[in-house]
Amino acid sequence: MKVEQRFEMHKNFDPSQFHLLEADYSKPLLEVPVEIKKKIINRLALLYDSLTAKKWYPEIERLMKVYYAYKTDLMKEWESCFDPKNRFTEKDIVLITYGDIIINHYKKPIKILSSFAKEYLKGVFNTIHLLPFFPYSSDRGFSVIDFEQVDPRIGDWEDILELKRDFRLMFDGVFNHVSSKSRWFQEFLNGNPDFKDFFIVLSTKEMISEDHLKLILRPRTTHLFTEFNTINGKKLVWTTFSPDQIDLNYRNPKVLAKVIDILLYYVRRGADIIRLDAVTYLWEELGTDCAHLKQTHETIKLFRDILNLVAPHVALITETNVPHEQNIRYFGNGYDEAQMVYNFALPPLVLYTYYTENSEKLTNWARSIKKVSDETTFFNFLDSHDGIGVLPTKGILDEKDVEMMVLKTLEHGGFISYRAEEDGSEVPYELNITWYSALNNEDEKEDEEIRIKRFISSRVIALSFMGVPGVYIHSLFASKNDAEAVLNERQTRSINRKVLSEKVLKDILSDKNSHSYKVLNILLDIIQIRTREKCFHPNAEQIILDLDKRVFALIRKYEEEAVLVIVNISKKSFILKCALNDFFRENSRLFDLLSGKKFHLKNGKLSIKISPYDYFWLKVSNI
Repeated sequence: MKVEQRFEMHKNFDPSQFHLLEADYSKPLLEVPVEIKKKIINRLALLYDSLTAKKWYPEIERLMKVYYAYKTDLMKEWESCFDPKNRFTEKDIVLITYGDIIINHYKKPIKILSSFAKEYLKGVFNTIHLLPFFPYSSDRGFSVIDFEQVDPRIGDWEDILELKRDFRLMFDGVFNHVSSKSRWFQEFLNGNPDFKDFFIVLSTKEMISEDHLKLILRPRTTHLFTEFNTINGKKLVWTTFSPDQIDLNYRNPKVLAKVIDILLYYVRRGADIIRLDAVTYLWEELGTDCAHLKQTHETIKLFRDILNLVAPHVALITETNVPHEQNIRYFGNGYDEAQMVYNFALPPLVLYTYYTENSEKLTNWARSIKKVSDETTFFNFLDSHDGIGVLPTKGILDEKDVEMMVLKTLEHGGFISYRAEEDGSEVPYELNITWYSALNNEDEKEDEEIRIKRFISSRVIALSFMGVPGVYIHSLFASKNDAEAVLNERQTRSINRKVLSEKVLKDILSDKNSHSYKVLNILLDIIQIRTREKCFHPNAEQIILDLDKRVFALIRKYEEEAVLVIVNISKKSFILKCALNDFFRENSRLFDLLSGKKFHLKNGKLSIKISPYDYFWLKVSNI
C-alpha cells in the first residue's frame, strides 16, 4: 500500500470498524509462529529463568489471542499491507497536549479539544499525543489510579474514539509506577496475597546499604523509599518519583502480564503510538544504578515482539530524559526495540545556541545524529508538559554552559528543578519555563516582531531535523510563563501547563494583532509546507553543514530532490557566503519554500543577505 493511500484511509475510516465491541471467538484464533514463540520465551527467560518463562508464556499467548479476537477483518486486511518503512512520513506532525488544557463550563474538555483541533489543526497536524487522561491523584496525570478508565472530568472512551476519527493518537503507557490511591496498591496495603509482590518493599531501612543507595540514579530529590502503614505493619516502598507514585515490581511476572494486558487494551481503544513514560527506571536491581538495565531493554523488546505480531501498525516511543548516548540505545539494533526515541538533547542545545548566538556545539552534536534504520526515527520537540531537561547534554555542554542556562532561565522568569547526585548534592535537572519565555526576556525592550521571529526560527530547526516533529500546544500560542499557576499549585512545572478558557482562546485567536494569532498562523503555514515535501521524510538523508557560527544549516535529500535549511540563530544581519559545490550543481536555481524568494548559485557559491533570525528552506531539484 502506498503511503498516500495509508493516510487517505486513516483520514476517512471509521475507527470503530477496526475493533469489535466484544471478542469474536467464532473466527480462527491467532496462531503464533514458532519463531515468535521461541523469541518471546527467550526474552522471558532472560528476565526471569527458563522454568518461569515456560510457565508464563501461555498467559502471554492468551493475552495476544484475546486481543486478536477483537480485530475486524478490515483491520487485518489493512495491516497486511502495512509498510513499517513508511510508518512515519513527512506528513507526521504531533500535537502534544493535555485532554483538559482548554475548558468551558458546558462541555467535557476532550470534546472542546476535539473541536479546537478540527477547526484549527486538521489537515496540518495528523497526530495528537494525549497526555495521561486517566483518573489520577497527582503529577498532572502521571500518578494513575486506574489505567483502564478515562477521567470522567475529562470525558470518556467514546470521546477518545471521536477524536481518533480525525487524528492518529499517542497514549501514555505510565508503566513505571501507579498511584498510592490505585486499587493495586490499596490491595497491597490490605494484605491481598495476589498483590503481595506487585511492589518493591523493605521492612527496614537497614535492608539496603548506603553504598547501594548512592549508586541509584535519581531524577528527583525526594526519598527513594516511602513508609506506609499496612495490615502487616509499617513497610518501606520504592518510590522513584514521589511518595504518591509507587514503582511496580517487574521481577514479578504477574506484573509484566498485567501491563501487557493494558498495553493491548490501549491498542484496542485507539492508540497508534504508545509512549513508554519514565521507562529508564522500569527495572530495579540493587547494586546497580537501577537505570537502563538490560532487563528494561528486554522488556521493551518483548512489547515490540508482541505488537509486531498482533498490531504491527502500533509504534513504541521511549521517554528517557538521560544523556544522549544512553538515550539512543533504546533503538536497540534498529529493528527490535523502540521505533521512535525522544530527541532529548535537542531542546537544551537549541536554547543554548540562541543564548550564545553560536551554533558550533549544536552543529557538532547534530553531525552525530545518524539514521539507525529505515524503521526507526527521532521525535524532535523543543518543549513539552515538562521542563527542558539538561541531563541529556552531559558530555556535550560543560558545567559552565549549564550554569549560564540556569541563570538565563531565572532572568526570564523561570524556575529550576533539581535531582540528587550520588554524593547527595543537588544539581539542575530541568529548566521550568515556556519555550517562548525561554527565548524572550519580558524585561528587555525589544520589538515584538523580533521576539516572534526568534521563536519561529527556533521551531524551524526542529521542523527541519531528521525525524518526526512534535509541538506542545502552548507553543502554538507562544504562551508566556504562568507564574500564578506555580504559586497556586506549588509545582514549578505548572509554569507551562496553563489551562485555557475556550472563549478567551478563541477571542485571542480571532485578534489579528495578538502575538498568539500571528504565531499560530505562521507555524501552521510552515508545517503545512513541510508536509508536502518528501525531503522531510524521516528516512530522507540529512547532511549537517558548517557554514557560519551565526547560522545552523543542513540539507535534507530524498532521491533527486533536496532542501537546504538555513537558520540565523543571532540578532545580527550579514551576508552569508558559502560554497555548495559538493552538494549542488554549479548554477542551480533555489526557491525558498517559505517566502517564495528566488536565489541561484554562481559557480557553486551562494551569497544571501540574512536579517536577524531569518530562516530559509531552499529547494533544489535535479541534484
